[in-house]
Amino acid sequence: MDASGMDRLPEGPVRRMVAAANRHDLDGMVSQFAEDYENATPAHPARSFKGSAQVRKNWAALFAGLADLSLTVHDATTGPGNNVWMEWSNRGTRPDGSVTSSAGVAILTVRDDKIAAAHFYLEPVEHESGDVNAAVRVAVGAPGSGAGS
Repeated sequence: MDASGMDRLPEGPVRRMVAAANRHDLDGMVSQFAEDYENATPAHPARSFKGSAQVRKNWAALFAGLADLSLTVHDATTGPGNNVWMEWSNRGTRPDGSVTSSAGVAILTVRDDKIAAAHFYLEPVEHESGDVNAAVRVAVGAPGSGAGS
């Protein structure tokens, strides 16, 4: 496996998109998306959007703000309906020197050799919220968990 996990992706627009992102090739990346691309972000519905123009805007800002941004594919598979399921992460350094990283899953739909849609589950990696027991206490609103106070 290469360092970016590219060999886990099927040939096609998802593989080309990740490769272009890792080269910071904005035009090459955006060209992999259908003009009517639909991005659904179920954990944050207000972040959902339509159109490849927003893809361009998002990635232009990411490339400008994270000069060393890199994507890594951890696993991928194809599913029914021309879907590619991709577990991936990214990492980059902000202008202030702090490092940001995110991890999650994207379920991408391919149509006519373009990425036509995605269900996007990507969250910042954080190490401060405690272990699984603390997370369960917050989920149920246990006293002292900070939930509901």
